[in-house]
Amino acid sequence: MPGTLHLVATPIGNLGDVTARATEVLRAVAFVVCEDSRHSGPWLRSLGVQAPLVSLPAFDEKGRVGGIIARLEGGEDGALVTDAGSPGISDPGEALVAEAVARGIRVVPVPGPSAVIAALSASGLPSGRFHFLGFLPRSGPDRTAVLDEVAGLRATLVLYEAARRLGETLPDLAAVLGPRRAVIARELTKVHEEFVRGTLSELAERYRDAPPLGEVVILVEGRIEAVRWSEEEVRAALGAGLARGERLKTLSTEVARQAGWTSAEVYRLGLKGRS
Repeated sequence: MPGTLHLVATPIGNLGDVTARATEVLRAVAFVVCEDSRHSGPWLRSLGVQAPLVSLPAFDEKGRVGGIIARLEGGEDGALVTDAGSPGISDPGEALVAEAVARGIRVVPVPGPSAVIAALSASGLPSGRFHFLGFLPRSGPDRTAVLDEVAGLRATLVLYEAARRLGETLPDLAAVLGPRRAVIARELTKVHEEFVRGTLSELAERYRDAPPLGEVVILVEGRIEAVRWSEEEVRAALGAGLARGERLKTLSTEVARQAGWTSAEVYRLGLKGRS
């Protein structure tokens, strides 16, 4: 019989958040797969975990899955942990889990800390429906395409970002999503935990020249119901802006914010008007 792969959530800051079940599982398995043994090793030893560690870094996840699957198929039980939070959620593990499922290996979640859920629950934004974006593409058309795709959703948007890049990401969010309420959740469960609330433009100004330290979750309220402009109204606004000498790309973002359209839709309409 093949072994079982346990997906064990680990603390995202406060080490007291590890569950009794997680500790029991980690002590019982034959091996532990971790994102970085240098990070996980000392913590696992502090829990009394003696199992050998197998490294599964993000840059070589697919290349190392085969050896782990072989051990599971050989009858060994294993556990997967990442540096913080739930395995496979914007962290290594997705490819391993998919292959284990495809091979008929039992996969058991051992739930626990999650930055997404912790941030959402304390954000003050609607939590009944949310859309998790993970990490956005760094910049350019790929980032704009992702934001245009979700701009019309009424669900609260949740994404991860490196704190040092807030000064770049928040203006991009404001440009595409408009004047929505947002929350920056930083250093969750740690000593310097904080929630900073405001509109996207207010937060963009706050962090423009002074990015914070630590881990960050960004939450943005979903689309606010508004009257969508007709095509004729959008054409008129584009015509007026172009007549003033504004660039179509910049103008499209501004018109989209007022019109209830996505910037991509307005831009395409502007291109048609030029042809």
